[in-house]
Amino acid sequence: MDTKRFGFMKVLCVSLPLVFAAGCATEKTTSSGTVGVERQQTMLLSSAEVNAQAAQAYASVIAEAKGLNALNRNATITQRVRRVFTRLIPKTSTFRADAPGWQWEVNVISSDEVNAWCMPGGKMAFYTAIVEDLKMTDDEIAAVMGHEMAHALREHGREKASQAAGVSVLSQIGGQIISARTGISADSTQKALEKVGDLAFMRPNSREMEQESDRIGVELAARAGYNPKGAITLWEKMAKLSEGSGPEWLSTHPSHTARIADLTAYAERVMPLYQEARGAGRGRVRAAPAKK
Repeated sequence: MDTKRFGFMKVLCVSLPLVFAAGCATEKTTSSGTVGVERQQTMLLSSAEVNAQAAQAYASVIAEAKGLNALNRNATITQRVRRVFTRLIPKTSTFRADAPGWQWEVNVISSDEVNAWCMPGGKMAFYTAIVEDLKMTDDEIAAVMGHEMAHALREHGREKASQAAGVSVLSQIGGQIISARTGISADSTQKALEKVGDLAFMRPNSREMEQESDRIGVELAARAGYNPKGAITLWEKMAKLSEGSGPEWLSTHPSHTARIADLTAYAERVMPLYQEARGAGRGRVRAAPAKK
């Protein structure tokens, strides 16, 4: 046995949690909702600085799309997407009281990329291909949109940025500590810490973020009067469209099978909210003006 290597790994296992714990500041960004998202998050950066950077990045993307004549060119899709968006925004108050007042914005970009995303602070983009290639219903648009809005509500962008900053800075500290104890060069230990930090902290949290956004997304959709089961049919379509996923334990996203199973359970949990929203909507439709 290589005793020096064994000693390094032993110190690594003991030191890494202590190094990361040194910079941790946890908070709860959202209320739990019916779906019960409770996880405390580690934040090393402020919302203001992350949102400011996100706003700049979003402005650049929109300017580029406009320059390519790809911004909101498809009027039909743009109207559909914005109609769903408008219904979802008030429901964000379930998870954050301040969220309905955010500067929410959605634009549709003509692209053959099957994608949609929401920046920290509520700036969103929908690509035409995700609607056209998947032949999306409004329920499925709401599922995607609710999922992406949930990333913003949970401030996953700030969390990931904090993790990246923590891995980089704290690995330097950890590398020096372990180097002093083992005699192995600080450069080698820092690289090892960064790799272990990525696998142990970044990837598993990314899967967890996806699951949280799936669950919050179905609740947002249900509260806005969209069938939460649209998330299930959406991912069934995605599974058919894709060629398959890699091993789930090393993936930043759950496998299609695991995702659909979780969405099925949580769509059922929020179904009463959908039925209540639909009932309220039918009541408004049935209401007729009083006869003179």
